[in-house]
Amino acid sequence: MSASRLRLNPSKAVVLWLGSQHIIDKLDVHEVQVLSSTVKVDSSGRDLGVVVDSWLTMSDHVASVCRSAYYYLRQIRPVVQSLTVDAAKTLVQACIASHMDYCNAVLHGMTDNLLQRLQSVQNAAARLVTRTGRCEHIIQSVLRELHWLPIRRSVEFKIATLVFKALNGLAPPYLVDDCNLVSDDIRRLRSAVSFMCAVPRTRTRLGDRSFAVAGQRVWNYLPTALRAVEDYEQFKKLLKTHLFD
Repeated sequence: MSASRLRLNPSKAVVLWLGSQHIIDKLDVHEVQVLSSTVKVDSSGRDLGVVVDSWLTMSDHVASVCRSAYYYLRQIRPVVQSLTVDAAKTLVQACIASHMDYCNAVLHGMTDNLLQRLQSVQNAAARLVTRTGRCEHIIQSVLRELHWLPIRRSVEFKIATLVFKALNGLAPPYLVDDCNLVSDDIRRLRSAVSFMCAVPRTRTRLGDRSFAVAGQRVWNYLPTALRAVEDYEQFKKLLKTHLFD
């Protein structure tokens, strides 16, 4: 910051410890001195729109997304009867779906409870667009009619597209380095001709959620024919159809 002639803004900076709860509870540091500024320690912080908590549960981020989505739903509800279904769908996608899809790859491996909270928001948005009653069940066919993937499948869609970009040199180097096909290995395995990725070993659930592991596992679960597609737009189209089915 000094080399770039920047000055730290303490009101917009936060110190965040990352780790398990029993380790963080032992820390008694509540503020950190950075040059002439004092930065306080907090349990969560916002980074490029994503709320990261100390235990990486993403619960604060889910709460923030749900709060924002329900706010827009309340604003849209009074005027939705004056809109066509297509217009309402466009409005909901612009105001709500865009927030829910933003950086949703970080939601992989979350608890079912948190994913269900996001799914409830999507169901409420689908009811609003299709004029479905609150007591009526939003089934898969309704989401498919709107061409909306369920939340869990939407997360898998984002991760799979990131792996495709990494394998085809369309992603940043820090993602490309995490994706390696089995055929890149010295050993010639049967899975090498199936465009499968080598999954690194991990000993923790948090490690299983990392892109280097989760990305490869999501990719390897895809059909061989889908993994062999070379065009990005065609891959996205076929991938969405596969996840719907």
